[in-house]
Amino acid sequence: MNDWHIFKGGPDQPPHDRIASLPPPPPWRDYSQKTSRGERYLPSAEEIQTVNAALYLRRPLLITGKPGTGKSSLAHAVARELNLDSVLVWPINTRSILQEGLYRYDAVGRLQAASLAQMHKGQGSESPPPDLSHFLRLGPLGTALLPRDKPRVLLIDEIDKSDIDLPNDLLHVFEEGEFEIPELARLGSHGEAVRVKPSDDGNPVYIPNGRVQCKAFPLVILTSNGEREFPPAFLRRCLQLNLGMPDEQRLLSIVKTHLGEEVLQQAAPLIQKFLETRTQQELATDQLLNAVYLTTRLTTPGSQASEVTALLFKSLRSTP
Repeated sequence: MNDWHIFKGGPDQPPHDRIASLPPPPPWRDYSQKTSRGERYLPSAEEIQTVNAALYLRRPLLITGKPGTGKSSLAHAVARELNLDSVLVWPINTRSILQEGLYRYDAVGRLQAASLAQMHKGQGSESPPPDLSHFLRLGPLGTALLPRDKPRVLLIDEIDKSDIDLPNDLLHVFEEGEFEIPELARLGSHGEAVRVKPSDDGNPVYIPNGRVQCKAFPLVILTSNGEREFPPAFLRRCLQLNLGMPDEQRLLSIVKTHLGEEVLQQAAPLIQKFLETRTQQELATDQLLNAVYLTTRLTTPGSQASEVTALLFKSLRSTP
């Protein structure tokens, strides 16, 4: 009998309340606690050195590695330890362009609002002209460049998925630490009343003359799965860090940090199985954590552990 199955399936199964017998969720999926992401991340000595070099030099940090090696978690760990507010995240896809990272301007929405105001005026009712601040919003990169005494952490996630031009487009912003919003610059002194909302839903900010100029250059962390090469001019302006897959001792430390020392004895054979399977197919560390969590909470482990392992240790590379 599969005692660990809450859902059993089949038309002969009446509705029940066995969902209440679920154990507590894994720490990384416990939203009642809302622990800071990166709180349990264990950086290597090389990661610590490279992050510190990027902080001192005010240079972007390009992190390359397979999925699940902790590239994005490192950004959250730095922000948590240095008390640098929440991480600003810019997820990249093939359609991402520089302006979306800097700011968004809803020109169509503003035109519609202006037309509506004009229509109301023609009908004898007064309607104020549309406020530009309602149609402008800073992107993650633009928010990171706002003048502050302490830097923000900006995670530009999966930069290798971008259009070929985006890395080069970022170079000027990285070098100058500033950018212009033409829609605000054209207003001149009339733009003093405009407040623009940042991407993290903080308080709207005034942008003098439509130009954003950083005071403390942000810690920019770009992640890449290593699926493409970047131009030399881009690499020259970044510090580079390659995250390898964790070895057995590192995996033991990760399991202990996330699930406690009491599970290590049961986790040892799973770690061995994970390492063996990883030589034949691509796996991520969180797949091991999922397997350890689930098998240590089964009502009747034994043969079920191998079933769960086979279920969770699936290759991240799809086969044709």
